[in-house]
Amino acid sequence: MKYLALLTLLVIAGVCVAQQQDQAAQQGTLLALPELELCQTRKIPYLHFFQLNASLLTPGPKHWQFNNHWYYFSWDDPSNIETDPATGQPAGKKVNWLDARNECRKRCMDAVGMETLQENNMIFKFLESRNVTYIWTSGRLCDFTGCETREDLKPINIKGWFWSNTNQKIPPTNAVIPTWNIQPWSAAGHFGGPQPDNAEFQINNTTESCLGVLNNIYDDGIKWHDIACYHKKPVICEDSDVLIQYIEAVHNVKL
Repeated sequence: MKYLALLTLLVIAGVCVAQQQDQAAQQGTLLALPELELCQTRKIPYLHFFQLNASLLTPGPKHWQFNNHWYYFSWDDPSNIETDPATGQPAGKKVNWLDARNECRKRCMDAVGMETLQENNMIFKFLESRNVTYIWTSGRLCDFTGCETREDLKPINIKGWFWSNTNQKIPPTNAVIPTWNIQPWSAAGHFGGPQPDNAEFQINNTTESCLGVLNNIYDDGIKWHDIACYHKKPVICEDSDVLIQYIEAVHNVKL
């Protein structure tokens, strides 16, 4: 029975990865698989780690919990602090959308997806309290092979967005999300119009296929924006149930 459960989990994990590896391959990078040690330390704050067992595991980043999921901000991990060549001062590392996801996935996490109003408000409050300019989320436009044949995704810029961490569709972008009392997409962007607007395509033919949260860059408050995936930003990571279950099954551990 345990073998069948493990086999089923491996198949599910494999399907999820395979569905997204096509989009990743188009960008020249593959999705990372979780690593046991990083998964084990994802909940251990860096400052408190050495009180536990410094010889066994490497320190994890600061973290917080919301609705049974652990989260962390990439700049709270000391390994993501670099020296700014222009100023010589410490600065947080920024990465493109896919590298941001992989930063999280190695830890049995993924870039955050805001499927509920409560989670969205929590992320917005984090950016406000920490004065973070922007972050990547797991939000993605389904514009890779196979998406063009799906009638339920048309028009693509309205109905084609999804959270890649859970493969859950994002409601149509041209209306307030049902049960939400706010419109998370910004009413302003590069050309002054509502998001998503695929503005960069009009500038250099690069599709804005990834979803980031920007903090008042367009005098619009903290809002969702479609952004070309090559841009570099920090990321908030969130526990991935599928990746946690995968590591637990493969290594016979409890995370």
